Amino acid sequence: MRPPKWADQKEWLKVRGESKAFLEPWEPAWSRDALTAAAFRRRVHRVEQEWRSGIGYGFFIFDGKTSSLVGGITLANVRHGVVESANIGYWVGQAYARQGYMSESLQITLDFAFRKLNLHRVEAACLIDNEASRQLLLKSGFQLEGRARKFLCINGRWQDHDTFGILRTDDRPAVPVIERQ
Repeated sequence: MRPPKWADQKEWLKVRGESKAFLEPWEPAWSRDALTAAAFRRRVHRVEQEWRSGIGYGFFIFDGKTSSLVGGITLANVRHGVVESANIGYWVGQAYARQGYMSESLQITLDFAFRKLNLHRVEAACLIDNEASRQLLLKSGFQLEGRARKFLCINGRWQDHDTFGILRTDDRPAVPVIERQ
């Protein structure tokens, strides 16, 4: 895992393009130019700005053996002071789904949030019918906290989400080491 670089553009366009139908139901509506170099540049620029300002930390996830880009994970809305919290979001290319990449990356990102940023809480939300994301969060130590009505505009519609949270003091599985063929 590492922050995105300009050199990742070709691979990002490829994995996002190949996974478009798989990802669209779970993400905000894609812009007309979502799969262009301009869209990638905007994304990298935003990630760089958020890192500098300390309000967000975006990472790309790579396969350790092939160095292929498999997905991304972001700590967003980082808030300090009396709240010390952030939101987490993630995506994985269709070819890499349900292979442990996101479980491993989520634990590494939580370690970063709790140890490096000294956050108290990380929050997540998923569509109520996104069973894969729900199971990932529960398996990773998050607790279901409630349902938020019309919480996020996903795929062009305001939709209900289940909300989850994890505290620095909550039990979590150890960071897994995934051996891949």
